[in-house]
Amino acid sequence: QVQLVESGGGSVQAGGSLRLSCAASGYSYARDFKGWFRQGPGKEREGVAFIGSSGGITDTHYADSVKGRYTISQDNAKNTVYLQMNSLKPEDTAMYYCAAATTMGFGPGTYWGQGTQVTVSS
Repeated sequence: QVQLVESGGGSVQAGGSLRLSCAASGYSYARDFKGWFRQGPGKEREGVAFIGSSGGITDTHYADSVKGRYTISQDNAKNTVYLQMNSLKPEDTAMYYCAAATTMGFGPGTYWGQGTQVTVSS
């Protein structure tokens, strides 16, 4: 059984910060792609940050809307992925999900966390 457990969501005012965590069990991150997705009210789910390793090099990628404000990182010893969110805006309000996949496509074989709510007020 693979389980992704998220934590760190909450309610903050615009300009504030939050750090989301996603701890994995029964799953190896050794050659996986990890990412954070979000879905706001009335909106479709979108990817916001991704991290993957290949040939000893770790790469990250961010959606333009969060670039410069969000930072994705991982602690392989703890099997945990983090999302540091700074300078939060009301439009960042969404349910945030972590995911792990064997390919960057995050297709049917993707493992998903339960989601954690982030609410940013003006």
